Amino acid sequence: MNKDKNNFEDNLKKLEEIVEKLENGDVDLEESVKLYEEGMKLKKSCEEKLKSIESQIKKIKQDNNKILKEDFK
Repeated sequence: MNKDKNNFEDNLKKLEEIVEKLENGDVDLEESVKLYEEGMKLKKSCEEKLKSIESQIKKIKQDNNKILKEDFK
């Protein structure tokens, strides 16, 4: 499997676990702050990956029954 996909999936799963811990309120204040900070980093990473994929998808074209993929930067 693609490492990037796993990385995204792993980050999303970690983010979901953090949200669940914070919502349950089972951690003390200091741990909550650490989890929140980690969650924000994971959220940013996931958003960046999704934006990259969205950009890539927008550049895929259909041309004379051929699918062409433009280079994207």
